[in-house]
Amino acid sequence: MSENAVQAEIVSPPVRPRSGMFRALSHRNYRRFWVGAFLSNVGTWMQAVAQGWLVLQLTNSAFWLGLDGFMATAPGFFLTLAGGVFADIADRRRLLLYTQVVAGLTAFALAILVGTNSVNVWMILGFSFITGCCMALAGPSYQAMTFDLVGREDLANAVALNSSQFQLSRVIGPVFAGLGFKLFGLAGCFYANGLSFIAVVIALNLVHFDKSENSTHSVKDRRALWSDLIEGFRYVRNRPRVFSLLSISAVTSLFGAPYLTLVPIFARDIFELEESGLAWMMGIAGAGAFFAALLLAYLGDFQRKGWSVLGGAFSFGVCLICFALSTNLAISLVFLFGVGFSIVTSVAVANTLLQKLVTDQMRGRVMSMFILSFVGTMPIGNLIAGVVSHRFGAPVTLAAGGLAIILYVTIVAISNERLRELY
Repeated sequence: MSENAVQAEIVSPPVRPRSGMFRALSHRNYRRFWVGAFLSNVGTWMQAVAQGWLVLQLTNSAFWLGLDGFMATAPGFFLTLAGGVFADIADRRRLLLYTQVVAGLTAFALAILVGTNSVNVWMILGFSFITGCCMALAGPSYQAMTFDLVGREDLANAVALNSSQFQLSRVIGPVFAGLGFKLFGLAGCFYANGLSFIAVVIALNLVHFDKSENSTHSVKDRRALWSDLIEGFRYVRNRPRVFSLLSISAVTSLFGAPYLTLVPIFARDIFELEESGLAWMMGIAGAGAFFAALLLAYLGDFQRKGWSVLGGAFSFGVCLICFALSTNLAISLVFLFGVGFSIVTSVAVANTLLQKLVTDQMRGRVMSMFILSFVGTMPIGNLIAGVVSHRFGAPVTLAAGGLAIILYVTIVAISNERLRELY
């Protein structure tokens, strides 16, 4: 979308298509939003590392780690689809503002409890649930607003840059967490996350749309929530390629995403590392994801995106198995890097394809289903992984998950020619 201050002239010279790795940042609204989201995500990853270590300290149990992951992602089951409808009928910017404020206050409350040694695992689970509700409602608006900020021409680059900033925060956040452990203790990481939400709130307040560019619908066009949800499901059901992309995202998340929850077990019990070692392991996975996102931004609107989705998911399963079964720290870090790299090359490209395949009127609902397919399956995966790890160990759990991903992706690749041909 054009910058707010720019007005059309009576005669305009031909506009050359923008090129370059960071061309979406030429949109002022998107640039503001990108910076605010990046700073907020750095704080989120700082808290993620600190919270995983805190739960492990309090409970000494993989089951409780899985349960905390479940509580953080369970709201996706019943709020993500509703958030998708809200993204299509409401003011996306305002919805994002409200949810980020609540999430920031939650981080501050948890920081105070940790700092005063008043925290227990049930409090952590409760705050994880509240934050999860905010993220589930905000997610579809966050995804759909990218189109509002840059338009169709720069959408692929904007999605890649969104992924880049998120993955870069996965590198910087854990590193800062490692430093924060030594300088400020666990509570400092929670305070830092609370402060980071201020950045995204400021950025959202600076984003302004022209009335003609506002994506919200008028009141007379609004339908009942349930009718809009049903309409969205029918739309996806009648589009096999859209359904296939969503199913791959769901399977990779269900069986693979629990590695984020179980990394503290590998750090402490297998490699005998301190909390700073956990931070570095999380940072390595983030580095792989970041480099993948940069590569996608550099490639731009490249060909054979369907193969990128399939190949990335297959590679994710392979790296997950190798990481799970390795007992050598250096080798494990290499495969942890590959885990981060592979999942981004699959999920980020699937995001771009979905946004291009669907209509403007359905974008919010389809993106809510995309988020549900990836984030909404995490609570099941985390809970199952916690229970199975408690009985059979984290390595066996992750290796089995990687094998399930490989088998499913292989079946889809062989049977779905139209998905392979997506460009």
